[in-house]
Amino acid sequence: MSALLDIENLVVEYPAEDHRDGPAAVLRGVSIAVQPGECLGIVGGHGAGKTTLGRAVLGQAPVASGSIRFKGRDIVALSHPQRRRLDEKIQAVFRDAHGSLDPAATVEAALTEPLRAEHVPAGAAARRVRELLNQVGLPAGAGQRLPGQLSGDQRQRIAIARALTLSPELIICDDPLSALDPRAGHALLELLMKVQESTGTAYVFFSPDLAAVRRISHRIAFLEQGRITERGEGGRDIPAPRFGCEWRWPEPEPDPIQFAPASHQAARWQQFQQATGRRRRHADSGSGSAGSGASGGGRASGGGAGGNRPGARRTRPPQSRRPDGRSRRRRP
Repeated sequence: MSALLDIENLVVEYPAEDHRDGPAAVLRGVSIAVQPGECLGIVGGHGAGKTTLGRAVLGQAPVASGSIRFKGRDIVALSHPQRRRLDEKIQAVFRDAHGSLDPAATVEAALTEPLRAEHVPAGAAARRVRELLNQVGLPAGAGQRLPGQLSGDQRQRIAIARALTLSPELIICDDPLSALDPRAGHALLELLMKVQESTGTAYVFFSPDLAAVRRISHRIAFLEQGRITERGEGGRDIPAPRFGCEWRWPEPEPDPIQFAPASHQAARWQQFQQATGRRRRHADSGSGSAGSGASGGGRASGGGAGGNRPGARRTRPPQSRRPDGRSRRRRP
């Protein structure tokens, strides 16, 4: 079987910041092949060249040498109109779904736009939008919402639905789980696998998460400093215990107070009451000494130290009534 995507000795270079130096090579002789309906996982750390490899396939990176063949055709030097026609066969899902969606357009408008570009009738486009929303596990009412009204998981599902709009043969998945929490990431991973089984779309799945790549991929390649350093089998068709890559949710740490035994809670409460009682007794004793100092002529007005302390109790001078009934404070 001929490969759907065949990359041989791909070199991608960017101009160096210092023009006296030569161009900086990001990819150095990368060779991979993707079969129809297959998921090839690319594992690599930050700066390994994963995003650059995906952009090279999408025609968004400067290819210095090598070839990228899609269905036997070299797509490196395509003209802009030829590239536009190829876009319906090669789509992408990026890590930042919020940045790839128009914040002022509803979900329905975002999904309808590619169909309108292909002159699909309005009725057929509306049916396709409902089908896509159902395919990615979203209700039909989600089509009337704006991207900002959706959660991160829902926005990523919309990005997947948009990539599936024109029934592509290949989807570049550029670390689509990085912005999600583990539970939402696992659900999205299962969704991608379900979509691939129902549509037969091939994936190139980029991620630094080896467990996620093993879960979804048929084959794996390890990318390090722009080179493929190792290749291996994925975990989709192999029992997970062989690699020890079962998806394990992180166990939440229990609240030490809420889930503590009753005896421990009672002891903590007793300690709190004792500490509070000590503070109250200390305040009362300070007030009493201040009062005795005031009765012995050590009032603040007389310059005594007892009346100047923060805890000293201050007494108000007696009041009398004016002829008009209003209160009048007597001078000491």
